[in-house]
Amino acid sequence: MRLIQFLDVNNRSSVGICEGNDVRILENTDSTYALFMFAENKGIKLEEAAHTFLSGEHVDFRKLVEEKRLKVPLSHPDPYHTWVTGTGLTHLGSASSRNAMHQKSSEDPNPTDSIKMFRMGIENGKMIEGKPGVQPEWFYKGNGLSVVASGEAIPSPSFALDGGEEPEIAAVYIINKKGEPKRVGYALGNEFSDHKMEKINYLYLAHSKLRTCSFGPELLTGELPEHITGKTRIKRDGKIIWEKDFLTGEANMSHNISNLEYHHFKYELFRQPGDVHIHFMGTSVLSFADGVEVAEGDSFEIEADAFQHPLINTFQVRKG
Repeated sequence: MRLIQFLDVNNRSSVGICEGNDVRILENTDSTYALFMFAENKGIKLEEAAHTFLSGEHVDFRKLVEEKRLKVPLSHPDPYHTWVTGTGLTHLGSASSRNAMHQKSSEDPNPTDSIKMFRMGIENGKMIEGKPGVQPEWFYKGNGLSVVASGEAIPSPSFALDGGEEPEIAAVYIINKKGEPKRVGYALGNEFSDHKMEKINYLYLAHSKLRTCSFGPELLTGELPEHITGKTRIKRDGKIIWEKDFLTGEANMSHNISNLEYHHFKYELFRQPGDVHIHFMGTSVLSFADGVEVAEGDSFEIEADAFQHPLINTFQVRKG
């Protein structure tokens, strides 16, 4: 099932099941978060709860895009109870662009810390039969105020050195009343970072990640396909200036999802009842690695075969 959140014609928050361009509206449901809590209280699956509230009303997805009425597919009523985090060097081939940023020189015989971390994941990045593998790289991006919906601009602060897309899958969770993380689903994500800042020194990675990001427009419930083919592109004045394919899903990852989840939620801080977690799971493709510099008004477009609709955002530089 694919869920979306959007504003209705009266500017009220609504939820729908997205089937291509046909969105089936849920009645008496103003958020995916509320729908999850209803399902938890009833002891039923989220999909069953959604079908319980089907209203018979429909809206065209294209109309929601045109009128800029899309919201992120899951949000907490209080944005300060949303954690936006991520992990890197999790995909086969993901070390190449990172290593290029941090390589001291072509003659240096010692591998970078990025390569060392990547190799650790290759050798022991899988949770097998409940036994966790090696912990991945981890970073913090912000709270619910640092997320924008598909169709909105991603603002870059005036002090940033640059801003670049990171096409990823974001896993989305709610912590239930027992303090147990429950995966609600997956969404396309643009993790968006300041790669020039990170390139100065890898210890600046924490700073480079404190940027606005985006995920959506749809939330895919259930399991993620093992092999996903995606495409990411940048448009300027309506023309493609850069485009590249990417692979994701566990078949293309050095860590499996259960290992990423274990090492994130092993911290009690991240198991507070009611909290929402948006966790970016890494990428292997960056326009920055190909020498692209984005400009004001450029459009980021990310699509993948597991999702029906692309995630689209424009680049905006904040003044002052």
